[in-house]
Amino acid sequence: MAPPAARLARVSRTVSFSACHRLHSKSLSDEENLKLFGKCNNPNGHGHNYKVTVTVRGEIDPVSGMVINLTDLKEYMQEAIMEPLDHKNLDKDVPYFAEVVSTTENVAVFIWENLKKLLPMGTLYKVKVYETDQNIVVYKGEETISQK
Repeated sequence: MAPPAARLARVSRTVSFSACHRLHSKSLSDEENLKLFGKCNNPNGHGHNYKVTVTVRGEIDPVSGMVINLTDLKEYMQEAIMEPLDHKNLDKDVPYFAEVVSTTENVAVFIWENLKKLLPMGTLYKVKVYETDQNIVVYKGEETISQK
């Protein structure tokens, strides 16, 4: 009898964090920033209760029955998301955002890059960031849209 085929699965875990930021590009004038970002350009900033769902993928280990140990994933997410972002002013407390506008798209990229350093190579599949229930960004590590 042939051994059973390897089964692939995706595993997701969600965390929530609170942070404030101001949408403001150093490449634009104050007037252009206000026009582009509206009330989100408030000089005093504004806050969100973000929700982040991280999905990893891989083969189900025939011995453990797991793609990844959820305790390990929880620790990786603590280091990559909670420690640098929770209860922080993204623009002032997180060096990455000193030169990058702290949009939800860029928050997703930041989280992806942090997780990629910690997770086993090739297992990170998707980072989904909810800025609000209506505003959600999904990032899968793509760098550009190919032009045909």
